[in-house]
Amino acid sequence: MKPVKAAIKRYFLTGLLVITPIWGTILILKTLFVTVDGILGDVLARLVMPQSYVPGLGIITLVLLILAVGLFTTNVIGRQVVKWWEGLLNRVPVVRGIYSTIKSMMDVLSVSERGRYNRVVLIQFPKNGQYCFAFVTGTTQGEAQSVTAEPLLNVYVPTSPNPTSGYFLLVPEKDVTSVDISVEEAMKLIVSGGLYSPEQPGGRAGTDGAWSKVRQPEIGVPIG
Repeated sequence: MKPVKAAIKRYFLTGLLVITPIWGTILILKTLFVTVDGILGDVLARLVMPQSYVPGLGIITLVLLILAVGLFTTNVIGRQVVKWWEGLLNRVPVVRGIYSTIKSMMDVLSVSERGRYNRVVLIQFPKNGQYCFAFVTGTTQGEAQSVTAEPLLNVYVPTSPNPTSGYFLLVPEKDVTSVDISVEEAMKLIVSGGLYSPEQPGGRAGTDGAWSKVRQPEIGVPIG
């Protein structure tokens, strides 16, 4: 009976590991679709075609609206309007903080800044001799950089298994070690707590491949 129970337990856990990500993806996409289509779709159904509304027109309307805004803001007049609107929002105390935060996040995710911010590195944290993954989010500017002659980098250290929380550090550029893996693979490692193994160039998971080009940091580099 013990081998049978062990086999049933193994099959159940295997099936659970396969079904859970699929089920979670479907739930997230369904929630996103229903929310967006419900906001714009209801308005469209009332104003244009209340009797012949087809689910999904709200999504199409949102895509067309985003394209129209992007087309408008790429010309001179559109840029001036956006600049005036941002200046107006920055004068409102509460709105200013919310808008500037979201705007900074979108700048990081924009196509023009993607190459600058999608960089995986290793740093010694929380103490010397212990390494962790981090993401370079920019170059330190202003008064923070003036405290030292060495160039500093803005580095985000995500926590495991929830990478949405973490630590923001200013790290000397010489103490940052680049790692030859993608942001997606680094995120998988962090979320899985190290259970995930990056694939080698041949498509096999292992401990080599992605780690072959890692330059080890100097032991004893002070954290601060």
